[in-house]
Amino acid sequence: MAFPVERPRRLRRTPALRRLVAETRLHPAALVLPLFLREGLDEPAPISSLPGVVQHSRESLRAAAREAVELGLGGVMLFGVPAHRDAVGSGATDPRGILNVGIADIRAEVGDEVVVMADLCLDEFTDHGHCGVLTGTGEVDNDATLERYADMGVALAHAGADVVGTSGMMDGQVGVVRAALDAADAQHVAVLAYAAKYASAAFGPFREAVDSQLLGDRRAYQQDPANRRESMREVRLDVEEGADLVMVKPAGSYLDVLREVADVVDVPVAAYQVSGEYAMVEAAAEFGWIDRDRMVLESITSIHRAGADIVLTYWAAEVARWLVEGKA
Repeated sequence: MAFPVERPRRLRRTPALRRLVAETRLHPAALVLPLFLREGLDEPAPISSLPGVVQHSRESLRAAAREAVELGLGGVMLFGVPAHRDAVGSGATDPRGILNVGIADIRAEVGDEVVVMADLCLDEFTDHGHCGVLTGTGEVDNDATLERYADMGVALAHAGADVVGTSGMMDGQVGVVRAALDAADAQHVAVLAYAAKYASAAFGPFREAVDSQLLGDRRAYQQDPANRRESMREVRLDVEEGADLVMVKPAGSYLDVLREVADVVDVPVAAYQVSGEYAMVEAAAEFGWIDRDRMVLESITSIHRAGADIVLTYWAAEVARWLVEGKA
């Protein structure tokens, strides 16, 4: 008796069949939209290296938060761009600082209808652009930085953040921030650990977005792109210190890391499709070299397929709109 030849193509024949058997499905609730709030703006300011992305005014930030709720997004991640900076990033812990004001504005606008995440790092607030306090010789002082992170975590919690994203890659940051939150009666605030954050060339447009004052680079504390096992150690340490969620950043060039992280942890896994990933697609599409919309969906689907429960992407609102309208 001859066995029939397998025909897997049968299930690819029509859009309806492909939709029926799709193994990975995007949903607006799994998407988080990064937002930039710049102090002193009266109207949104375009970011040249991130076409379609803006630095928000307080008014336009509130509108973006309302739209996020209407689209069913899982959350927003807020970054502050202050008018003044100093060596220790004082604006990060000032209740009147732009990041804390922005969190409060979103909370007042939409209440608990969307998860409000906030970046817990000093780089946007320091006049040297590094993620921590510097020693006299210009190196980042890990333990002095942790003291600032503890204070910043409490300030973000008091402003109304649901989740604080420890993105500075300092040793022990998750444990210190968790302890500070608990001591400040903010046990309800979750910690999203940027557990595997690489010293990537793909962060360039982000630095324009936050008007970074960076001197040098961050390779002494962010991870070497050549290393994978190191990420697993970082992730395990962060979970042991109390991380509620963990992050891989960037996403697209580190899908192998993302998959392994998803396989070894029992907390939600996020991945950040960073500014350079966004900008490369937009630039190629501008020249007509790729189908933009298909590439956007393919890139986010691949991140989700690799193991990300949550994807931070600058296309979050646009993709959610496509999903709501049945165009994706």
